[in-house]
Amino acid sequence: MRLPSGTYAQNYGQDGALVRTKANWAFLAVVIVFVFTIPQWASNSFLALSTVIGITIISAHGLNILTGNCGLVSLGHSGFMMVGGYALAILCAKGGLPFWLALPISGLVAGVVGIIFGLPSLRIKGFYLIMATVAAYFIIHWLVLQFRSLTGATEGLKVPSPDLFGLSLRDRTHYYYFVMVLVILATIVATNILRTRAGRAFVAIRDNDLAAEVMGVNLFSYKLQAFFIGNVFAGIAGGLSVQYYMYANVEQFPFFDSVWLLGMLIVGGMGSVSGAIYGAIAIKLLQQLATKIGPSLADLVNPQAAVGLGLILPSLAIILFLIFAPRGISHIWERLRNYYQAWPF
Repeated sequence: MRLPSGTYAQNYGQDGALVRTKANWAFLAVVIVFVFTIPQWASNSFLALSTVIGITIISAHGLNILTGNCGLVSLGHSGFMMVGGYALAILCAKGGLPFWLALPISGLVAGVVGIIFGLPSLRIKGFYLIMATVAAYFIIHWLVLQFRSLTGATEGLKVPSPDLFGLSLRDRTHYYYFVMVLVILATIVATNILRTRAGRAFVAIRDNDLAAEVMGVNLFSYKLQAFFIGNVFAGIAGGLSVQYYMYANVEQFPFFDSVWLLGMLIVGGMGSVSGAIYGAIAIKLLQQLATKIGPSLADLVNPQAAVGLGLILPSLAIILFLIFAPRGISHIWERLRNYYQAWPF
């Protein structure tokens, strides 16, 4: 991270700190206060939207590790969210496990399934890997529908009300706070992963896998690690989504969600932890905006065209960012910050 002129690290602890200046601490404090005071002033619909955005950020962090950092493009991410969601539903509804225990297990289950479907990445990449992950989504979707006695197939599976050490999370405000705490933890973990040996190996594989292998990076191990870690995030996000609605159904995890998650990384900034956050917020807000203005436009234009606004607005944003700002919102913010630090020179 670039520091203002005259600010420098005096020891290794300062050099390795995630937050390194007073201005950064002040900005972080303002964001945290804003996030945790939303239930005090927001409407129920905005609180619900904020909860969904939080869950989406966790999933986007996982895809960012896999695609943005390791360069393994996946269009099957919502399929692994489905794995995590159904794992939590089965563990809670049929296994009787408490929510606090079922949630991390659901993430691990999605991670293991991710390793299985990540095996083709050892031999293929680019377009062929993308198609392999698309196939993974539809295989998972098909398997969920086949095991009717376990998953409920098209009828879905009802999930009991969540409870966390005696605190009921059925209350939407409590559940929002719980999701936001997990968002903070997921962001810290995603940031620190990039600072580890594995994180540096991911970036080396993304930039040039052949050169990385020559330098001693074990492609077999690190590619599977990327699939595991990325899909653990997806599984936890899927479990949170199922628990939020207290119901598991394949319709909750459409294939298009994988496309939107990839679009979030494009809008926010591929390979950037903050970019995953910015992109998730931007795309979700655009989708919400479309639902608000769609009914008004239905009276002026074709009603079917108004319904498609939820697809048009996010798609247009992705195209515009690809053309005019391919490095996303995070890079725009970084440029503005650098300009401010260097002003008036």
